Order: sequence, then structure tokens, then C-alpha cells
Amino acid sequence: MAAQKINEGLEHLAKAEKYLKTGFLKWKPDYDSAASEYGKAAVAFKNAKQFEQAKDACLKEAVAHENNRAYLFTLWKCLFHAAKAYEQAGMMLKEMQKLPEAVQLIEKASMMYLENGTPDTAAMALERAGKLIENVDPEKAVQLYQQTANVFENEERLRQAVELLGKASRLLVRGRRFDEAAISIQKEKNIYKEIENYPTCYKKTIAQVLVHLHRNDYVAAERCVRESYSIPGFNGSEDCAALEQLLEGYDQQDQDQVAEVCNSPLFKYMDNDYAKLGLSLVVPGGGVKKKAAAPPQAKPEGTAAPAAEEEEDEYAGGLC
Repeated sequence: MAAQKINEGLEHLAKAEKYLKTGFLKWKPDYDSAASEYGKAAVAFKNAKQFEQAKDACLKEAVAHENNRAYLFTLWKCLFHAAKAYEQAGMMLKEMQKLPEAVQLIEKASMMYLENGTPDTAAMALERAGKLIENVDPEKAVQLYQQTANVFENEERLRQAVELLGKASRLLVRGRRFDEAAISIQKEKNIYKEIENYPTCYKKTIAQVLVHLHRNDYVAAERCVRESYSIPGFNGSEDCAALEQLLEGYDQQDQDQVAEVCNSPLFKYMDNDYAKLGLSLVVPGGGVKKKAAAPPQAKPEGTAAPAAEEEEDEYAGGLC
């Protein structure tokens, strides 16, 4: 079966090369037909799991579509098909576990989709590239998710934009890039406020505060809470009460109080990356939990009281 598909792919390649040849009666290559044959060859090689040959066929198909733009009035159509071929070449590289190269081609395809006037397709390609590279190069994935969010935001598709920003924020937190994470979460919060999803704004305020406290920036954390009072329903919510208690404990270096808040269901059932921030939060000064005061021990009979106690007893009834 595989050998049959490989031979089929080779036949399509031969036909494509024939369409590209010029002669005395044929002054220009037939790029359209050549691109079609390259596409068929790529499918045949892919079915035979010959991903290197499939990738090469896809790239040749893309080039043929690009060259065809000079001869057709429907330039947008050629550009779209070229972008699709580059994206398919990227997916072949993914099958070969060459993820950075795959992402590079998919990015190129997304730029062509944008040029072609199909931003939705561009955004989907960028998001796909981000998912491919997330575990290998989180920094690159953040960049791709942010690019995707920008595309959606430009199209006024704010719900999709904020979802991608959320992915970027969580990756930044995971990589302990807290300065960038704080900015990203603020962008999320602004969009949720714009689309009037106020309960999610409360959760983003919790995330912000945890990030700022891990940055050792108590002032910024407090400012986040103070600014959130303008969000409808925040003042008086359990989120607000928990954050005020958290900030109070952090300011007074009370690790017990901070731990109690961060172990509450409100914090523990947040996105995993933020829940971990809460559980690992340590107050300034070492973060050792305060020990309960030992109960006073009974003094043996006949033991002399300390001088301080004698003085206290002397004035126990007042100065008069």
C-alpha cells in the first residue's frame, strides 16, 4: 500500500514538472495545474507516511501558487492556497518532530492569510502553532498566543482574544515571568470588564494580587484591590473579603492568616498555575508560622514572684 502511494506521488510530481516546462508554442509555465499536481503528490506521500517528501511537495505547491499570482486576476485565491500549502508543510514537519521549523512555516502562512484578508484563518493557524511549541519553547508560545489575541481583538472578537491572553498569562506565571504576567492579566481584566463579565474580573484581581505579592510588590497588590472597588459587585463579594484578609496577613507578616486564605476553596480551585502561587506564597521575614503562646505554668508554693510582677501588684489598685 505504501509503495503504491509513493509511486502515485512520484507520478504527480512528474506531471507537475511537465506543466512547468516551456517551449516554442508554450511561452509560460502552467503554474495552476502544477500546483494541483504538487498538492496531489503531497497527499499521496502523506498517506504513505513519507513526511519529508510530503513536506517538499507542499513547499513546491506553495511556490507554484505564489508564481501564479502574476498571471491571474484572482490574486487573493492564489495567496490563500499558497498559505494553505505552507501550513500543510508545517504540519508535515510536526509529524517529523521538527517543531521550531514547523512553527516558522505556520507563522509564514498566518501572515499570508492576513494579507489575503482572512484574519480568522490566520488566528487559528497562530493558535495551532502555539499549541505545537508550548511544551518545547514556552516563550515562543506566549508570543504566538499574544499575536493571536491581537488578531482577534482587531476583529473585535473580544471573547476569543481574552481566551488567548489567558493562555499567555498562565505560561508567563509558569515560567515565573511575573512582571510580564502582571501586564498580561491586566489586559485580560480590562477586556472582561469591557464585555461586562464582572465575576471573572474578580478572579483576575486575585490572580493579579498573587502575582504582585510574588514580585514582593505589596503596594501594587493593594492598588489592584483598591482599583477593583469600581467594578460592579466587587465590594462586598467573597473575593474582595478574601483579598483584604490576605493583604492584612501579608502586611502583618502573619503566615497563618495568609495560609488560611490561600488554602480556602476560593483560591485552591482557581486555574492550577494561580492556585500554586497561593500555596507557595510566603510572607516577608521568613514565612515561619507563628506558634501559639504557651499557657502560663503554675508556680510552686513559696516561689518568689519576679520583680516586674511585684511592681504590677503594688499599683494594682490604682495610683490613689
